[in-house]
Amino acid sequence: MNDWPRTYGAIARAGTETPSLWGGLECTIVRVGDTYRNQFEETGHQDRIEDLDAIASLGIKTLRYPILWEAVAPEHPELNDWAWHDRRLGRLRELGITPIIGLIHHGSGPYYTSLTDEGFAEGLAKHAANVIRRYPWLTMFTPVNEPVTTARFSGLYGHWYPHLHDEASFYRMVINQVRAVILSMRAIRQVAPHAALIQTEDIGKAFATDLVQYQADYENERRWLSLDLLCGRVDSNHPLWGTLLSHGLSEADLAFFTNDPMPPDIIGVNHYLTSERYLDHSWWDYPTEFYGGNGVTEYADVEAVRVAHLQGEVGPAARLREVWSRYQLPLAITEAHHGLTEDVQCRWLLDVWRAGCELKHEGVDIRAVTIWSLFGVVDWNSLLLQRNGFYEPGAFDARDYPPKRTALADVAQQLATLGFSHGHKAALLGWWQRPERFYATPASAKETVDISDMRPTLKVLQKL
Repeated sequence: MNDWPRTYGAIARAGTETPSLWGGLECTIVRVGDTYRNQFEETGHQDRIEDLDAIASLGIKTLRYPILWEAVAPEHPELNDWAWHDRRLGRLRELGITPIIGLIHHGSGPYYTSLTDEGFAEGLAKHAANVIRRYPWLTMFTPVNEPVTTARFSGLYGHWYPHLHDEASFYRMVINQVRAVILSMRAIRQVAPHAALIQTEDIGKAFATDLVQYQADYENERRWLSLDLLCGRVDSNHPLWGTLLSHGLSEADLAFFTNDPMPPDIIGVNHYLTSERYLDHSWWDYPTEFYGGNGVTEYADVEAVRVAHLQGEVGPAARLREVWSRYQLPLAITEAHHGLTEDVQCRWLLDVWRAGCELKHEGVDIRAVTIWSLFGVVDWNSLLLQRNGFYEPGAFDARDYPPKRTALADVAQQLATLGFSHGHKAALLGWWQRPERFYATPASAKETVDISDMRPTLKVLQKL
């Protein structure tokens, strides 16, 4: 493991293509109750146009950057304030940085709409049309970031507005967001016919013991829903077809996607160390904070990376291979971020970079790895539900003014300009690769259980 930076450096110097390094800033505007949280305000980027010059100094040429609906038209869809974006997008052009424009990032839109609003998709499409008319030179878009993840947090778990807790709301939110992606891209392509759709999603996988494998199977099918809809795959043969209809969606709702699919030009995979989960019916073997269930079965829901027998089945390379196998479309890792210390952040970015290089070498069409949260994040350890001011730095530490470069900035600059890093401490094993990370292996991981008469049917799952 300690030799891999030199190994991939040798590949780069020999002329073998490596992924590009893209950048991104945590830009969420999310409604919690009656208030909005804006990560640009909380990290200070809102008032620092010079941040863009700092990004350019790293050698980054492509940047995920927002023109969010909530920021441009917060009071009324006809009242658009472009002043802030005019300056930032103008500076990006001067710096030679190509933006990938986000229109909704974990949000539910301005206060006059929501993810369950029948007019949500048309509203976002109107915003998209306004954006491309204002900036007709833009070429890359992510109209909605992580539709399934946002729907889970807003419609299943109730964390974010409109704070719902039912499967029907979840599926309606997914449908509304993906429909918004398609309508927005149609509006954009009327002005910029070759504009590219970079669709992001967290494709974390669930693993499980036998007694709760049914739940993992359900979640693993559900995670593909936004991409399957865009690719026109959700027809009467789709595993979730009956579930969607039983939760209030009509065949006409679903025909919208099969009649005129819009496969992404690039699928963006947002991958975090907690994206992959392990469900264990022996919940008592784990710390109490992981206790949970689905209303039918109690189980622990823990990080799969901490479960010993799943070695080799988890990690960014495994998930990227899954996405490539399923869709055969160009890929990018569109968010790579980890908290804790600078050296741990460097190790994680390099590990994700190695996965990208590995797949590129295998012939997978992987375009880029994205260093996310360049100027850090605030309170994401509580999913923005608590206002503790808990700050995690990125390539720059925004607690200083001007923001101070971290070790992660040095690694990013090497990757962006050289295609490899010769970064000392970052070559060591991260905690996610060390044997002490594992939970004590419970007996349930070794047992074979006869569940032929115990597994709930799809009718039961429809209530979960």
